[in-house]
Amino acid sequence: MKLIIAIIQPYKLEAVKKELYKADVNLITVNEVLGHGRQKGITEVYRGTKETGNLLKKIRLEIAVNDNFVEPTVNAILKGARTGDTGDGKIFILNLEECVRIRTGESGSMAIG
Repeated sequence: MKLIIAIIQPYKLEAVKKELYKADVNLITVNEVLGHGRQKGITEVYRGTKETGNLLKKIRLEIAVNDNFVEPTVNAILKGARTGDTGDGKIFILNLEECVRIRTGESGSMAIG
């Protein structure tokens, strides 16, 4: 089991979700976050408005998957989020020790689904 964390541009969220659904990845958590990478506050356009500052608006996706879904999930995020410009984001893949479904008490890969 893996936990995939992706930091993407806010305007790419719908495209990423579309690609994830095509890859049969439906269980995602989405958070609005602030941060910056190498661009350190380069001006960017967000919903038609230019923004500059140390911390830029980003979207953080958290997706728990079984091992056979890691590659399709990463490929879907890459396809939906990539523009080729600085600030496209990052994907982190972490080992997930355990998962427990609260409703049934199932654990491990069965709890992820």
